[in-house]
Amino acid sequence: MKVTTDVLAVLDRAETDGNALRLTGQLDRKLYVATNKVLELAGGKWNRKAKAHLFDADAADAIEQVILTGEVVSTKQQFGYFPTPAPVVEQLIDLADLSPGMDVLEPSAGRGAIALPIADLGVFVECIELQEGNARHIIDADALGILGVTIGDFLACDSNPEFDRIVMNPPFAKQADIRHVQHALNFLKPGGLLVAVMSAGVTFRSGRAEEFRKLVADRGGSIEPLPESAFKESGTDVRTVVALIPASAAGD
Repeated sequence: MKVTTDVLAVLDRAETDGNALRLTGQLDRKLYVATNKVLELAGGKWNRKAKAHLFDADAADAIEQVILTGEVVSTKQQFGYFPTPAPVVEQLIDLADLSPGMDVLEPSAGRGAIALPIADLGVFVECIELQEGNARHIIDADALGILGVTIGDFLACDSNPEFDRIVMNPPFAKQADIRHVQHALNFLKPGGLLVAVMSAGVTFRSGRAEEFRKLVADRGGSIEPLPESAFKESGTDVRTVVALIPASAAGD
């Protein structure tokens, strides 16, 4: 999204302090609305108590590229982060067939939309999340069942087949969901099960998606559609499915 010069001037005058950004000077309503839209796309949310727009990370960093380039890309688009709506979480939990005491991995944990409800069921959850601000949200929740939160790129993590279940909503862009799910299978114990939200593209695309469908079939797994607009409340109408994939007999 292109940012107009008058909005860029407002951002340039703004004061930042850590994750907080405060607009300065008097803005007419039209200019404020336009500026607020840019700030929201960049990841800032108005906080009445703080009287500032709050970002998950450093506010100055968040707007610097906007000022330099005259464009803003939403944080959701940039990182492929679309929080999992509660009805979808409930379906994932049901399909995962969780039992108290299980070890569960959530490798694209976001702000804990999946991990925190799972932790309430008496299982032990390990989280991995790329964005530090999101990871801190899970840490600050201080949920009893959350055993650890690793801040980093899941695809760079060494595999360790120690989990009974993996429940995940990975990024979709450029078939990243397939790469994430394939890597996640390496973390399953023998007899374990992976449950993942994925783009519906895995059901019809060629190449990598074809290979993935064969993997699912070879494991005795399945790919089931989610309702249309299942993620509408999270800001996307992308069509989604749920993949259920058992571990191989020898583990992965």
